[in-house]
Amino acid sequence: MSETSTLSRPNLASPATTASPRYRPLAFGITRATLSQGEAGVQYLQAEQPLGAYAHRLTDRLLHWAEATPERTFIARRERLADGRTGDWVHVSYAQALQHARRIGQALLDRGLDENRPVAILSENSIEHALLALGCLYAGVPYSPVSPAYATVSQDFEKLRHVIGTLTPGLVFAADAKRYGRAIRATLGDDVEVVLGEGTLDGRATLAWDAFAATEATPAVDAAMHATHPGTLTKFLFTSGSTKNPKAVINNHRMMCANQQQLLQSIPALGDEPPVMVDWLPWNHTFGGNHNLGIALYNGGTLYIDEGKPTPNGIAETLRNLREIAPTVYFNVPTGFEAIADAMETDTLLRDTLLSRVKMFFYAGAALSQAVWDKLHRIQEAAIGERIVMGTGLGMTESAPFALYITGPQVTSGDLGLPAAGIRLKLVDVDGKTEVRYSGPNITPGYWRSDEATREAFDNEGFFCSGDAVTWIDPADIHRGLRFDGRIAEDFKLATGTFVSVGPLRARIIAAGAPYVADAVLTGINLKEVGALIFPTQAVRQLAGLPADAPLQQVLESAPVQAHFQQVLDDLARDATGSANRIARAHLMAEPPALDKGEVTDKGSINQRAVLKHRAALAEALHADTLAFTLKPN
Repeated sequence: MSETSTLSRPNLASPATTASPRYRPLAFGITRATLSQGEAGVQYLQAEQPLGAYAHRLTDRLLHWAEATPERTFIARRERLADGRTGDWVHVSYAQALQHARRIGQALLDRGLDENRPVAILSENSIEHALLALGCLYAGVPYSPVSPAYATVSQDFEKLRHVIGTLTPGLVFAADAKRYGRAIRATLGDDVEVVLGEGTLDGRATLAWDAFAATEATPAVDAAMHATHPGTLTKFLFTSGSTKNPKAVINNHRMMCANQQQLLQSIPALGDEPPVMVDWLPWNHTFGGNHNLGIALYNGGTLYIDEGKPTPNGIAETLRNLREIAPTVYFNVPTGFEAIADAMETDTLLRDTLLSRVKMFFYAGAALSQAVWDKLHRIQEAAIGERIVMGTGLGMTESAPFALYITGPQVTSGDLGLPAAGIRLKLVDVDGKTEVRYSGPNITPGYWRSDEATREAFDNEGFFCSGDAVTWIDPADIHRGLRFDGRIAEDFKLATGTFVSVGPLRARIIAAGAPYVADAVLTGINLKEVGALIFPTQAVRQLAGLPADAPLQQVLESAPVQAHFQQVLDDLARDATGSANRIARAHLMAEPPALDKGEVTDKGSINQRAVLKHRAALAEALHADTLAFTLKPN
């Protein structure tokens, strides 16, 4: 199925220029807010518009669309060919999705599964994954889409063991035996049933997906669906586990349905026509699994599973899909938009198809650089004579995730906008920054089987403490909303949306460089790579072979010291498993952290945020390759 249209070929060398840019029409539902004052400088912000009625459960929307538009495609994925390539699109209609949900739901009921013995899914985005999720929703059995990396990249399966131990699943679905077999053997007891999409496991009883999904539905599964309610648990989404083990965020029907209504009120275009989406964002994350898949289901739309990724090896598949399917809304992370902008400069078919009917682009996961933003607008103006609004906002797994959204088309990098209808924000001063906290029907009740973590996450008024910092776009006009101001904590994300766990990675640098490294500060917030500003110990002088009174700068620039740290970086790079724990560039610091600037505490602990604030120009030069004596792994 091809959904394309053709536009005239533009002259990209001569983009249109106007005093006031013209945007493809897009309505903004939340444009005004109210602000009230609390004690000790606390402020409360909420939309003027109240939250409208929303479905009691997501399955209500599945039933509605299966009856109203039974033949419309709910989800599609390219056929997997024998030689490993992908072929034509395989479609599942809303009527077919409901039929599968009833059969799978019955299979789950037959096994007596419930919140204490839920379903764990080890799979990338796929039709089977989507149908199993619908079956769980229909039967009232919670499920958890587990990060595939825990089972396919990890060598010790530590996080997967933690996830399995937290969930105690009664059934695990794995996409194929070849990729997930080793993890299954290492982490699952014989009492956990395993359903496989492909293959078998020697020495272990498993059930094939086709047999599992062929269970005959009975009236019992329909009764189970009608017994579910807004508070019924739907899924557990695990946090990134950046500093501790991942936490299982409780999701229920109320959260997910309220959040879809909030999306509709902030972005009315989602309800103007059934949305068509081409999407790769993983369903084990809230952006892909709640936000995007939820938009399709709630609004009777179609989601084409994109098996590409915003990586050098994966982007080709994304571009192939976007040349063929014209989305009405398009979501991605900053690095994805950067790759698409680069490709559109020379790829006429991609440009014509993607821009033919898209109403809005939307990014999340990290900040989009203004340079990429400007390039996209330049290409759009040259191609179609107008710009496409780049939507963005703020949210998190615990908010289901949509929480804030921009209020108009004139957006710059870092703008967040106003809270969605029904959300109340609490703005609290924390260590000189303003933390945003959430209250509303889309906020999680807590973390599964972790009462302590739940207590720590909420303040004394019941607001969820996000750890995100914000400022006003214009303090004189609250209706323009808020801007992102970093994390209260020190961890950060790369431009890919990948979370960088600062503490463990810093510890690896110190260990690898011992005894010559006192501490390190990680750089690369919203960039493609992680860098490091390394503070040496005095022992480093022994490496240089210079006089004892030689300036530290001279010591650090000496050939023996540079060679030693080059080897440290090479060793770290060899052991890295991805961009989030690979030090791509480093600089040895001659000026120690300053106590009076708050860069180091009186106990000697480094303050990552303070160092980055006071040495912002140095960090920028490090990543711009304009800093002398920058070390990079070979």
